[in-house]
Amino acid sequence: MILLSNEDLKNVPEIIPSTKPGETIISPDSLLQKPPSRPQIDPHTAARAHQELSLRETMKNIKKTVVVQSGKGGVGKSTVTYNLALAFARAGFTVGILDADVTGPSIPLMAGLSGQFAKIEGKKIVPTEKNGVHIISIDLLLNQDTPVIWRGPLKIAAIRQFLSDVKWPSLDILFIDLPPGTSDEPLTVAQLFDNISGTVIVTTPQKVATHDVRKSIGFATKVGMPILGIIENMSSLTCPHCGNKVPVFRSGGGKELAEKLGLVFLGDIPLEPQVVIEADEGKPSVLLDTEFAKSFNKIAKKVAKLLQLKIDD
Repeated sequence: MILLSNEDLKNVPEIIPSTKPGETIISPDSLLQKPPSRPQIDPHTAARAHQELSLRETMKNIKKTVVVQSGKGGVGKSTVTYNLALAFARAGFTVGILDADVTGPSIPLMAGLSGQFAKIEGKKIVPTEKNGVHIISIDLLLNQDTPVIWRGPLKIAAIRQFLSDVKWPSLDILFIDLPPGTSDEPLTVAQLFDNISGTVIVTTPQKVATHDVRKSIGFATKVGMPILGIIENMSSLTCPHCGNKVPVFRSGGGKELAEKLGLVFLGDIPLEPQVVIEADEGKPSVLLDTEFAKSFNKIAKKVAKLLQLKIDD
């Protein structure tokens, strides 16, 4: 038999008889003498919480957010995004572009940033500034020839990082260029931003485009995203020989869709070969003295008015 001294007995937890046969309960007071070990924090949970804080901080520094989208590919969403951003930058606003088209980014090429990489300051990515517009795109982080073969979760993570891990300046307006469709990227943007100022819907005139665009309009309505209006891109081509307008993809489809759905028709943009050349060379088309530029500047003023901003003549 082992005999315990009084000093030893002090360290033995007090046993309280249980009302159930064969069961004992350790006194809560005795547990206070040896508190439980500190709980371990999951590093993934901690990283997620830190990212959420960074996201909220970024959102506070963005006054207006405009999403440019379409249910159809090849209608010129990136052209509209970049030239709208340029028009607002020329008017004196601090402007940013988030290129959310992860697998097919076009903004860096149009801005003349092809082959360049974003700078890193500390642990933050710095948006690349060109012509007064601050731009972040996957093409500024990876080799431009590297295909992005990602499933949905990785695309979602990239868009979150474009906001949380990027050192954005305080922005008057952020334009977000979305890929075609109503899937991962558009839904991620809709869920990240609590107060999107509005979305601009881009279409071309033909029915095959307006049919798909209706789905983007339905998407915006379902997620509570205000629709600023519809733009009809590639509305007509002015013949360089006779000066007559040629409706290459028909004409008026965007205006007809807006009237049918009770939406604002922001305007139509002509199809000009020179704009294609300028975009490929990274030159801002909206700065030229062309019908394209005139149409775009009119549209920019309408968008500004809907956002309760002002672009002077």
